[in-house]
Amino acid sequence: MRRSALAAIAAIGSASLLIAGCSKADDNKNENGNTKSAGANAATKGVVNASDKKGGTLTYELSDVPDSFDPGNTYYAYMYNLSRLWARPLMTFKPGAGEEGNTLVPDLAAGKGVPSDGGKTWTYKLRPGLKYEDGSPITSKDVKYAVERSNFARDVLSLGPNYFQQFMADADKYKGPYKDKSAKGLSSIETPDDTTVVFHLKQAFQEFDYLVAAPQTAPVPQAKDKGVDYVKHIVSSGSYKFQSYEDGKQAVLVRNENWDAKTDPLRKQLPDKIVVNLKVNPETIDQDVLAGKAIDLAGAGVQASTQADVVTDPDKKAGTDNTFGGRLVYMAINTKVAPFDKIECRKAVQYAIDKVSVQTAEGGPIRGEIASTVLPPDIPGYAKSDVYATSGNKGDVAKAKEQLKACGKSSISTNISARSDRPQEIDAATAIINSLKKVGINASLKQYPSGKYFTDYAGVPKFTEKQNLGLIMMQWGADWPSGYGFLQQILNGKAISQSGNTNLAQYDNKDVNALLGKAIGTQDTTERNSLYTQIDKKTMDDAVLVPLTYFKVLLARPQNYTNLVSTAAFSGQYDYLNIGVASK
Repeated sequence: MRRSALAAIAAIGSASLLIAGCSKADDNKNENGNTKSAGANAATKGVVNASDKKGGTLTYELSDVPDSFDPGNTYYAYMYNLSRLWARPLMTFKPGAGEEGNTLVPDLAAGKGVPSDGGKTWTYKLRPGLKYEDGSPITSKDVKYAVERSNFARDVLSLGPNYFQQFMADADKYKGPYKDKSAKGLSSIETPDDTTVVFHLKQAFQEFDYLVAAPQTAPVPQAKDKGVDYVKHIVSSGSYKFQSYEDGKQAVLVRNENWDAKTDPLRKQLPDKIVVNLKVNPETIDQDVLAGKAIDLAGAGVQASTQADVVTDPDKKAGTDNTFGGRLVYMAINTKVAPFDKIECRKAVQYAIDKVSVQTAEGGPIRGEIASTVLPPDIPGYAKSDVYATSGNKGDVAKAKEQLKACGKSSISTNISARSDRPQEIDAATAIINSLKKVGINASLKQYPSGKYFTDYAGVPKFTEKQNLGLIMMQWGADWPSGYGFLQQILNGKAISQSGNTNLAQYDNKDVNALLGKAIGTQDTTERNSLYTQIDKKTMDDAVLVPLTYFKVLLARPQNYTNLVSTAAFSGQYDYLNIGVASK
């Protein structure tokens, strides 16, 4: 979620394809008037249908609702991606294919952060001439306030990560902007002038530029903040602003006339209008994408029923992109729900699961390779290992029963949760249930909507304990492309929160916590990555997560849209910053 100033001139592809007022995509039509396919995986290698053409309506569709459109109260990767249209963080990621998309560049900031005090202090200067949608100036105080509201009012805004709350100096003395009404706010964020913001940390944080690429640093004017209701009237700092917002139905964005391209070398402001339709049937989304009429906002790929049709039709397969996205499909074992507070019972689950059946339920190898570690292969710190290896990855009933006996159990009754609007996740959970039953672990499936999965259900520890949710289905992508960006929010005990929790195992191991702290303060990259490997091993030894597959996304590429590029920064999704509409 990050990038650099003049380098972004090439942010959407080869300059030779970006001729003002015309589109390379216009010359690439088939007999039906639709844009020809560039070939399978083309968007993983470069920009497909590169164009600077303005106009038209761009449509996104989502099967449920996002956690929030509020940039300070969201944690889904697709919302990190999309929110940059109306919310500019200090840093972001360069639009580019694959690993190129992991390149950090300045966004609201004029340059990368300047570290001092060994990495405990970071200073950023804002670009000159920045304005909100109403023409008022954006200041460093608005960035400071955005961090305060998103991290220090967890009883009001609980959906995003809490890195700043964990790492800012004097954080324990600050009650948040809704309770602390003093003008000073959090003392460890200073704004010596309207274009400078200084962060003082309690410990060195060598990857801080990645942290400020989160939408939590996108400016929010304090006078316009309405807490959880700010989502109804978001003040845009980006190239688009909200024309309308209907909760649970639709959001419509139009051009922000006070956005100035001179202050923003990244965005192109191509479509006239951007429509986000919510609660659309997943199969309908696939149909609309294949017809070139929409983009699947979640970026999770086509449904299993559609996949079978797409991969067997050469013409349709040529319009797909299949790539890793730094994601892991796994099942968290809730250590606070008995008997999974005992390691032997957790190990019984590890050995019991037939991972091949799970992979098949998810759509086969095209949707992911069988996993055995917490870190995916495309995240620094990954080292091949399989602590609970079974023959052919099909589970080991004997070993599972042996561990169950060591746990003092002959059978276990528990519940397993999955998101109701994600058919493949439900199918994977069902495959797990069948595996567990063979060893005497009886799990009942509980389905919850993804939009409230973390606020009301799986991410609420009290709810999971009350409902006997011992097993929780999850898919996780790195907050940024490093071991820390992947591990911190799902393994650190300090990341456990009472709502919006993503450490679903409620894993609080002092050694892992200490290793995470040591790693982020280590300047040497090789040494830092070796610490992430140690954390992975320790976690697997404790059997708190069951790695299922290293997720691969199979995206159908809507042929009537331009500037499509699959980026590693956002889990293999298309980069939503500059997608345009091809003319008919």
